[in-house]
Amino acid sequence: MSDHPLRLSRRAMMGALAGLPVLQPGPGHAAEPRRGGTLNVLLNWEPPALLSFTSTSSLPLSAKVTEGLLQYDNDMVPHAQLATEWAVTPDGLTYTFKLREGVKWHDGRDFTSADVAYSIMALKTVHPRGRSTFSQVTEAATPDAHTVVLKLAKPTPYLLRALQAAESPIVPKHLYDGTDPFTNPHNSAPVGTGPFRFKEWVRGSHVIYERNEAYWDQPRPYLDRIIAKYYPDMASRSVAFETKSCDIGYRTPVVLNDVARLQRLDFLGFERKGYAYSPPNILCVDFNLSNEALAKFPVRQALAHAVDRTVIARTVFYGLATPCASPVVPGLTAFHDPTPSPYGFDLRRAEALLDEAGYPRGADRTRLRLRLDYPGEENRRLADYLRAAFSRIGVALETRSNDFGAHVKRVYTDRDFDMQIASMSNLFDPCVGVQRCYWSKNIVRGVPFSNPSGYSNPQADALMEASMTELDEAKRIDQWKQVQQMVMRDIPTLNLVSPTWMTIHQTRAEGHSVSADGFEGTFAHAYLDA
Repeated sequence: MSDHPLRLSRRAMMGALAGLPVLQPGPGHAAEPRRGGTLNVLLNWEPPALLSFTSTSSLPLSAKVTEGLLQYDNDMVPHAQLATEWAVTPDGLTYTFKLREGVKWHDGRDFTSADVAYSIMALKTVHPRGRSTFSQVTEAATPDAHTVVLKLAKPTPYLLRALQAAESPIVPKHLYDGTDPFTNPHNSAPVGTGPFRFKEWVRGSHVIYERNEAYWDQPRPYLDRIIAKYYPDMASRSVAFETKSCDIGYRTPVVLNDVARLQRLDFLGFERKGYAYSPPNILCVDFNLSNEALAKFPVRQALAHAVDRTVIARTVFYGLATPCASPVVPGLTAFHDPTPSPYGFDLRRAEALLDEAGYPRGADRTRLRLRLDYPGEENRRLADYLRAAFSRIGVALETRSNDFGAHVKRVYTDRDFDMQIASMSNLFDPCVGVQRCYWSKNIVRGVPFSNPSGYSNPQADALMEASMTELDEAKRIDQWKQVQQMVMRDIPTLNLVSPTWMTIHQTRAEGHSVSADGFEGTFAHAYLDA
């Protein structure tokens, strides 16, 4: 990603009033898309809920129903969604949003500033990333029904880029206020302002959405219906694309050794756009630092010395990945530190460190037994590699696969794990996507994707907190490069590779990647070409 969004943010901080038009399809898309039809969507996992208000596991579906204040094109330029105009004071402490008039919730109630104010203040406490994104917001004032004024204690230089539909969904206050946001039934039967209405969810099978005939952005949406189906078996996903029983899936959802073969089929497309808002994740192994052995620094060093990232990228991911030791992915170009891990592949050094840590080889040649949890079949090859790699230094690894919901509960609520394979999103700024994993204030039981290792480093905390309010982008970049060095040195998490993501689709399915969030966006522009 270029540094264009960073320049944009600085212009906004100077108080310029911005009121860009609603996002339009770019060149190459039909001037008058065909209306009608059902888009069959392939899901890599079944989320525990359908709305990304309290959890980020619902990102593929949430924005189909609920919207954000802004949307972003593939250059990360903001465009109007529920907000039509926005202004930021030069000190970065006041954000004013003019809201779209005449918008209705799917239950017929009027959308107003009260909904926005409630949502922002709730996201500050219930959303894993919202805890940091909106931490400086002290007040969400509503001077009238279509104006919201956010007051901040300190600047948040990335806030204007955090207002996308799935990242910061605006929910109906009348259905959430006075309830527990975590257990509200509308998390699983969402009511929004978006282009599609929730119809039904048959757990373990599918979710159905139908066109919102009263959508504010007419003539969109073009589709009659979206049916999202969960395919836990990766081999079956390739079959679904080949037989045309599914129209679209994202994050390269098939077995990777099938990609080259599928690319030879002329009715399939492989789209790399639509990942500007959330560049390809970092694949990593989180160590539970409450585990007696993993709390010992030499043990984590030894495990780090036992892995070869280049081999992982080439063999586990069939070349469709980039080695990355840093928690900040290469896709965040301005912030990424490409420095190699201080613990390069070195089995002899790994063995020596385990001897020093008090774990000699036993009669069966085993030094230590640990358990590795991972979600979904797509992580099995990486788990198998890690089991073989660690066995070479005498660490016996028991691997355990979980469905996505069970895995999230096991790791983040029950804390019943030694190590986990995780795929962590950096999103559009490291304060949003990376900080949650290493900030000590994010050690919160029950909050998914929030500091799974239990890492606490006061120096790293201070740098991350300073970056949250620093308006000088060069200083923010330097702060984050220092954080990366600390994390790579302390290794609470063993960061491995960043995969290559492509959205696979039937060529007749168009208009799905016109925005920075692509598949995770609203699909208001999506259509099926006759």
